[in-house]
Amino acid sequence: MLRPARLAVGVVSAGRVGSVFGAALARAGHTVVAASGISAASLARAERMLPDVPLRPPDEVARLADLVLLAVPDDELEGLVRGLVATGSIRAGQIVVHTSGAHGTAVLAPVAEAGALPLALHPVMTFTGRSEDLERMAACSIGITAADGDEAAWNVGEALTMEMSAEPVRVPEQARGLYHAALAHGANHLVTLIADCADVLRGAGVENAERVLGPLLSAALDNVLRHGDRALTGPVARGDEGTVRKHLAVLAENAPEVAPSYRTLAARTVARASASGMLGTGAAREISQLLGETRHDH
Repeated sequence: MLRPARLAVGVVSAGRVGSVFGAALARAGHTVVAASGISAASLARAERMLPDVPLRPPDEVARLADLVLLAVPDDELEGLVRGLVATGSIRAGQIVVHTSGAHGTAVLAPVAEAGALPLALHPVMTFTGRSEDLERMAACSIGITAADGDEAAWNVGEALTMEMSAEPVRVPEQARGLYHAALAHGANHLVTLIADCADVLRGAGVENAERVLGPLLSAALDNVLRHGDRALTGPVARGDEGTVRKHLAVLAENAPEVAPSYRTLAARTVARASASGMLGTGAAREISQLLGETRHDH
């Protein structure tokens, strides 16, 4: 059923985020009228996720659209915005959305000056560019930033988000950097942490490291999201200084590249376990001292 609010959407470019965003908007009843893509991967992705959508250069995509979706890497966004405005591709009345987590709407200032509505809509999800991403999109939150005080713009962002079956979360411009740092620290460093754990297990001769880790880490993630610091377990939270000492020794000998992150996260665990009342002052002092000594030694 066609709705009066149906928008012509232009996707620049059909990367993993752009193609999924475009497909989600199409599923919500909007029409993706054009997309841009250069690499073979983005062309194949566009064909898969945005079938029958013509591929055009970015300035043409923008001219054809009511809603211009800019889904490019963070560092390319400012130059792209300036280029589109300089070529007269942005007009008054358009909605211009970027999907960068690191930026708010300040980067879209030239667009606002041209009379378009600037919006930042950042999906809090990691995408592969395949069809299952559409289901992930429907389950995730989207960080919305609009100009301070522009309630109409905030409402447009929330409406688009809800049309895609995602959860809108307002992120003020000044909070955007901290918001993105928190998400990157969690998602990106979690991948590094788990890959390191799997490597150490394999180094210890444990086969199927991922199969061994899966249930444990899934339970830990579920517990911390439900219970916060009360989910802390293990030798640091118990004040078992002897076990921590042993861990530091075997890591220094067998996985020296992992030892510094173990020490850093153990120190944060001491701080959180102490603050939440799980770890007594004496035990906290002993483990902190041990971690400090080890850092000094290495």
